[in-house]
Amino acid sequence: MTTATVRAEPFAVSFDRATTALVVIDMQRDFLEPGGFGAALGNDVSLLRSAIAPAGAMISVARAANILVIHTREGHRDDLSDAPPHKVLRGDPAKRIGAAGPMGRILVRGEPGHDIIPELAPILGEPIIDKPGKGAFFATDLDLILRNRGIKTLLVCGVTTEVCVHTTVREANDRGYRCIVVSDACASYFPEFHAVALRMVAAQGGIFGWVASSADLVAALSEKAPARAIA
Repeated sequence: MTTATVRAEPFAVSFDRATTALVVIDMQRDFLEPGGFGAALGNDVSLLRSAIAPAGAMISVARAANILVIHTREGHRDDLSDAPPHKVLRGDPAKRIGAAGPMGRILVRGEPGHDIIPELAPILGEPIIDKPGKGAFFATDLDLILRNRGIKTLLVCGVTTEVCVHTTVREANDRGYRCIVVSDACASYFPEFHAVALRMVAAQGGIFGWVASSADLVAALSEKAPARAIA
C-alpha cells in the first residue's frame, strides 16, 4: 500500500506515492540571487528565499520515499531564437534577457545564472526540464517523461507562484494530472499575488488542484506503509 493522505485546501486528498512526482519550478540563481533576471526587472529577490527551506524539505522527503523529483529551468538558447521579441524587449536594454550580468548572460542556458541554486541542486538521475516559457509543458518533453513513468499526481513547488508555478499547474490540469501545490515552498516577488494565486488553485472545489503545506506533506510522505499481511 503506497497511498498517502494529506490535509489540504479545499479538502484532504489521497494520492499514490508510486504514481507521484515532485516538480520543482525554476529555483534558479537568475530569479533568487542579486544580479539575475528577477533583479533586473526591479524585484526584491530576497522575497523568494522563504521557499528554499520548504522546497528542500520536500526534495528530501521525496527522495527518501522514492518519489520522482523533476527540476525545471526557464531560459533560452544562446542566440535567443526561442525567445519571443516582446519577452526580450522589456526594461533597461542593459538588463534584458541575453544581456551580460554578474552571473553571465541573463536567462541564457549554460550561464551561471541559469543554474539551479546550490541549496536545491539536482542529483544524478533527476530530470531537468529546460523550458523557454512560463509553463513547464510548453515546448518540452515533460508530459512524455511523466506518462512514460505512469505519473498521475504532481506535487508542485517553486517560483514564482502566480507565474511559472500557476501556468504549469494549469497546463497539468488540462492534461489530466492531479496537482497539489506546496504553499510555503512557493514564493513571489509580490506576496499578495502569492496569496491570491494559491486561493485560485483551490477555489470552486479545487478548480486547478489542492494546496497543502510542506509540513503536512512531509508528515504524510514520512508515514511508513503498513506491513503486508501474509495469508
